[in-house]
Formats: sequence, structure tokens, C-alpha cells
Amino acid sequence: MNSRDERGLRAGSVVEVVVEKGVYRGLGLARHEGQVVFVPRGLPGDRVRARVHSHTSGYVRAEVEELLAPGPSRRASPCPFFPACGGCSYQHLDYPAQLALKDQVLRESLSRAGAAWEGEIPIVGSPERGWRTRASFHLAEGQEGWRLGLYAEGTHRVVDLPYCLQVSEAMNRTQRALLAALVERAHWVRGVREVDLAESGDGSRLVAALETAMAPAEAVSLAPLADTVPWLTGFGVVAGHDRQRRFHLLRGEPYVENEAGGRRLRSHIGSFFQGNRFLLGDLVAAVVDLTPRGGTVLDLYAGVGPFALALAEGADSVVGVELNPTAVNDARYNAEGARLRNVRFHQRDALEGLSSVRVTPGERVILDPPRTGAGAELVRAIASRRPAAVVYVSCDPPTLGRDLKTFAGQGYVPDAVRAFDLFPDTFHLETVVRVLPQ
Repeated sequence: MNSRDERGLRAGSVVEVVVEKGVYRGLGLARHEGQVVFVPRGLPGDRVRARVHSHTSGYVRAEVEELLAPGPSRRASPCPFFPACGGCSYQHLDYPAQLALKDQVLRESLSRAGAAWEGEIPIVGSPERGWRTRASFHLAEGQEGWRLGLYAEGTHRVVDLPYCLQVSEAMNRTQRALLAALVERAHWVRGVREVDLAESGDGSRLVAALETAMAPAEAVSLAPLADTVPWLTGFGVVAGHDRQRRFHLLRGEPYVENEAGGRRLRSHIGSFFQGNRFLLGDLVAAVVDLTPRGGTVLDLYAGVGPFALALAEGADSVVGVELNPTAVNDARYNAEGARLRNVRFHQRDALEGLSSVRVTPGERVILDPPRTGAGAELVRAIASRRPAAVVYVSCDPPTLGRDLKTFAGQGYVPDAVRAFDLFPDTFHLETVVRVLPQ
């Protein structure tokens, strides 16, 4: 890669620019003599002096050296570890402006993918503090000693976090207590990579799991650490290598509970679960509202079953498909506890699970893939079944746009879009889209 582009900007060049708008991944877009300049954490209206550090043929990236004039919605960050910590992108932006910016980024992402949406997008906001019920803190040794926290943006350098505003007081107290206990035992701390925490929405249960590079026999010797955090309801370690890697419970139970759609949902610390304690019920309610009643419902990427269980009352039958065996166990437990006889779960990947279920006329499909999206093969397989409706739950606007364009090529188009700010102060946004046959 050359150090100079055709307009004369060099790596190391200093430019003064005004941020025109926010774009995906928490970037601000500015221009210098027509050249696009991406400014991490640049906010609309900011005038900054920035130093170019990299470029491609289409744009350059520049780090802010001085804020010359703030944009109209900039605020003082409530978090003292921002912007060093990469866990948030918008701590320095007023919350109403965050929601407006995310609406704009969502629309632009869909448009760029060829799936523009001109209709209304109701967006539900969240409290900014203590919203996260699941968190992973990375452990690393630095010149100042051991650090437990999140990565600096774009790096694997851990920023130590005495506390994080995203999590509860109990979760902060736990991660600090485990760090203090680990650093006192050099033969343990070097084998631990992460501290994973899961908490019930009401705070009644809190579970910790240490991600280790140890063999199981060595990792289980960490059991005395549970004595340093007696308030935990569960404590365990993840150990082993490759396919032999497993969670080992050392104290208590590995489960937390949350409520959504009128159902109690058990989830293992190793199961995926939506992380916002305040908006879980709203998200589930939106999926239920957008899914036509009756017929068979196929819930792909079902997790522990929040959508499947909530939809059971209005459906003839519900089939959940989930690859993670721990989550499938949770989902079956939750269905049994709710005494739902018209719900069953299969442990398969989404495409295999879809093909294993007989096509029924008028079926409905719930689609909640990871950030990478569903992908063209799965989208085409869904559309080939000619479902009455697809309700797509997405945490990534660009891959959502890509998949919606593929659906359109199969004759399915959106008729409703809703957004939920499950990740306040970050650039992430949860979107629910109903897709119907034309």
C-alpha cells in the first residue's frame, strides 16, 4: 500500500475537517478536498484536527488530535474510561441524538445494500446504565500489572476497568474480586484468559465462568476462587482444547433466569441470550406482534427459546432449531416448565434444521442469526418453502441489508421495520423486520 493517495494525503498528514454524518461502526464521515475521511468517534458537526494513519483508494482514516469545535449534540462522557476503552462508541453523544443517528445509519446501510426502506422505523430506547446481563472481561498482563477489562478499539490491548457502566454493581464487584484473587496466585492467573459473567434480569442470580488455557484437571483446581465471591450463585471454568473444550461447574448452578412474553427463561452461562435486561420483553413482544397467528412456526437460531415459547400460544406448532447443545437443553427445559406441548427443539445448524422439517402451507419463519447474518444459501432455502411470513431479527444493519436484498430477489419484501437499542452507547442496533411475499 502506498503512503500517498492521488489527492496528496499521506499517512501522517494533518487535516482540519468537519464531520458530515455518522456511519456504521461508530465512525464519523468527513471530506478533505473531496476525499472521504473516516474519523473514529467523530460526531456530526464536529470540527476536528486529525492525523491520517491509513488509506485505501477510496478513503482515508484519521485519528482526532484536537476537537476544534464540538457538534451540537456532543456531551461530556459519563464514563471516565472513554474513549480509551473500546466497549462504547457514543458515550460522548446525547442519548436522543444516539437514537436519531442509529436510525440514519440503519437506513443508509439498507440503502447501500440495495434494500432501501422509506417507511417509519419506531425505535425503542434503553436506560444507558446497568443494562447488560452478560459480559466478557479480558485478562492480560501489562507493564502496570494484570488488567481485566475490554479491548481498546481495533486492538487486543486490554483497558483495565475498575468499573463498567454497562453492567450492574454486582457484576462490577465480581470482576474486581476475581481479578484481586487471581493476581495473588501467579500459578493460576497466567492460565486464565477471560472472566464471563451472566446475571438474571432481576439480579437474583449471578454466575461466573473463567475461560482458561488449562487442561481440565488443572482448571478444576481453581474451585477455591469461589470463596472470594460468596455472593455468586454459580461458578465454573471452561477448559480443554479444540473439540474437548468444556464448561466445568465448580460451585452452585450455571443458570440465570429472565422473564419475557410471560415466560420464565432459564439460560446457562454458556448459552447465547439477549443481553439487555430492560428491552428483552419489548423485543419478544414485537416478534409476536409481527408474526401472523396460526400455522407452523419455524424458529431458526432459537437459542433458549424466548421467541418460540412466546409464539406457542398463537401457533398450531413451533419448531425451534439451535446448534448449541447447552442452549437446546435450556430451551427444552423452558418449554417443559411452561407445559407447552406444541413446541419442540432440534439441535442442528439452521440450514440442516430447516431442510429436516416438512414444509407446511402458510408456515411462518423466525430468523435471528448472529452478526454475520443468514447468508444467501439459507435465505434462498427459506424463500423456496414459500412461507406466509418471515420475521428477521438482526443485530447488524449491513448484513441485514444484504439478506433483505436476497429475499427481494426471491419475491419477498419488508412490510414493517422496528428497532430496539439493545446496546446503548455502542454502534450496535437490533432490528426486527417482517418480510412478506409480493
